[in-house]
Amino acid sequence: MSYVQRVLQPGEQVRQMSSIHWIGYWPGAAVALLAVAACWLSDTRLLPGIWRYTAYALALVAVALLIQQWLRWWITEIAVTDRRVIYKKGLIRRQTNEMNMDKVESVQIDQSILGRMLDYGDVTILGTGEGLETLRTIANPIELRNSITGTTHKA
Repeated sequence: MSYVQRVLQPGEQVRQMSSIHWIGYWPGAAVALLAVAACWLSDTRLLPGIWRYTAYALALVAVALLIQQWLRWWITEIAVTDRRVIYKKGLIRRQTNEMNMDKVESVQIDQSILGRMLDYGDVTILGTGEGLETLRTIANPIELRNSITGTTHKA
């Protein structure tokens, strides 16, 4: 059972679940492509040993980056209910932030050009007294904002 499901209060309904965008996998995928290129170069006659070890090292780095991003995606939960916004990250050391809807003052979205094309961005929820930390590389940030503010958006 997810963290959000465990902390729902009686009668509380989930409006929107969000997650981290797949763009976070690009650094690991780029290093994996470099590993493939180094492996291909190891088949040539020009310094094959160096290229082979470079390919192994790059492959290890790529696997580490991909696993790190997958864990980040797996352990992060973002939910908007009819009463509050819930954000949880962490596996062993859990960090949670919850903000009641009546305390939300504004929602800020920061999207790059690529973020607008691929529909991801950073979302910052500002509340009375203090703000929820910025949620980075979130998929569908406009939908998340609309579910928090209670508005609909037609593209």
